[in-house]
Amino acid sequence: MLALFKSKPLLNDSEVAWLMDTFIWACEHFDAQYFLSDTKIIEPTGQYFPDQVSSVEQMAQTVFKRVREYAGLQAWPLQLVSPINLPAHQSMPVFSFSDTMRGEQAMLNVQPVHDVQLSYNPNQINQPQDLVASFAGSLATVMIYQKGIMPPGGEPQVAAASDALACFMGFGVMMSNTVYQFKGGCGSCYNPYANRQAALTEAQTVFMHALVCFFKPQVDGKKHLKPHLKSVYKKARKQIESYVKDAPNPALLMLKEQSGV
Repeated sequence: MLALFKSKPLLNDSEVAWLMDTFIWACEHFDAQYFLSDTKIIEPTGQYFPDQVSSVEQMAQTVFKRVREYAGLQAWPLQLVSPINLPAHQSMPVFSFSDTMRGEQAMLNVQPVHDVQLSYNPNQINQPQDLVASFAGSLATVMIYQKGIMPPGGEPQVAAASDALACFMGFGVMMSNTVYQFKGGCGSCYNPYANRQAALTEAQTVFMHALVCFFKPQVDGKKHLKPHLKSVYKKARKQIESYVKDAPNPALLMLKEQSGV
């Protein structure tokens, strides 16, 4: 009888297992120590994006520079170009770092022949959260192929893992807020071409964001989420706490200990 009133978990067991495995994969291959000590939860505020811009190109370049720095990829040979200048095909040069691969201390051993070129969607200029999330996802994809170690599930899961890795790098608020865009009452202001292409569902993205914030106890991860996502975040946190408690993983326990959770 009492079971009738038990709340349903946010995600099923297989979804949770993949997201947990992907989070651990991200820790193992994309610098867990940098995650603990340097990764911030990036918020859609003037504190994180204070720049004033006067053109579409300047907007794109400025936001890209911020996202790149927050991701810790300052040393990576990356170049943002306009959509018309983006080559249809480009090879991925292999980067070799002397020590760490992320952060201000990262240094390339050898400068590659050419930079990795990325571009942007001009339609997203008036939807800055989509622009930030799209940049974060693109950088995550470059990181995966540069590292050359596929996520759980292999190549078919790269798009989903890119979304998850973008959350791991601190962009979970904007990744969550841009999975789905409400069309509005009349739809006159809705631009479907401005929406980013999400590979994780809304609940899965919020779960990954909540998992990242679980190891950042000083952060209120739901503060800047869309109103309807705040309750989703709370359910995610509850499921995460139960998972870590009942099925302890050595990597998660180490992160828990080091983060002071």
